[in-house]
Amino acid sequence: MTRLLGRLGALHFFLRPPTALTVLAVLATMVSPGAAHHVGTYVPKDNAVSANFKEIKFALQAGKLDVALRLFEGGALRREMRARAATLPPDLEAGALAAVRSGDARVAEGHLMVFFAALARDLAREAVRQLAEPGVPPETRAAIGPKFLEAIWRYYNLVDFAVSMRDSKSSVAMRLAFDEAETYAKTSAAPAAVNPCSGQRRAADRGRAAPDPDRLRASLERVAQILGDLVEASTPARRNP
Repeated sequence: MTRLLGRLGALHFFLRPPTALTVLAVLATMVSPGAAHHVGTYVPKDNAVSANFKEIKFALQAGKLDVALRLFEGGALRREMRARAATLPPDLEAGALAAVRSGDARVAEGHLMVFFAALARDLAREAVRQLAEPGVPPETRAAIGPKFLEAIWRYYNLVDFAVSMRDSKSSVAMRLAFDEAETYAKTSAAPAAVNPCSGQRRAADRGRAAPDPDRLRASLERVAQILGDLVEASTPARRNP
């Protein structure tokens, strides 16, 4: 509880009252201090939503349909899905519930992929908004990036494999954009070579000694666009007009 209060206390420096997405970002970034992360190498510590997703997924894979249904119907994932219904494709919850109830793991995974991509998209949009706030002190802008990148990766990491199996171009584009955002946020301690998608850093990037919030904002706009396009393309009503 002390740690949670400490995290929430960090929100005071934003010019506006903390939005739901800001709080979501803080809750999504409660990890061990100093944990280095990088695309493809870091698995974030679970929160209630991500843990519930894994429980449902494992139950479906094991053929325990009654367990999977109970975990979905009464779990944190469905509560979050309902809370964010206004920003999600229509009938996403109903489609996920029907797939879990029937034991169709692949269809359920597809619906939940859209859900987590939408969560990550909205976090990226909120980060862009906060980085664009006029009059924000430089140290405050520098702190925004790592917090939101941690939260975005927490949710996208859950479905990256599903995305790569359905839309490999979006998966690669997302990883590249996220890696670029990490560069400008100066939030990863891992070398670029760890990420097979990233290639070598440009000399200017390797030598950057401080965060670059303006370029970070542009990278996060690309992240939001990629994820937004993925959500649109993966929504049944969009696929089958």
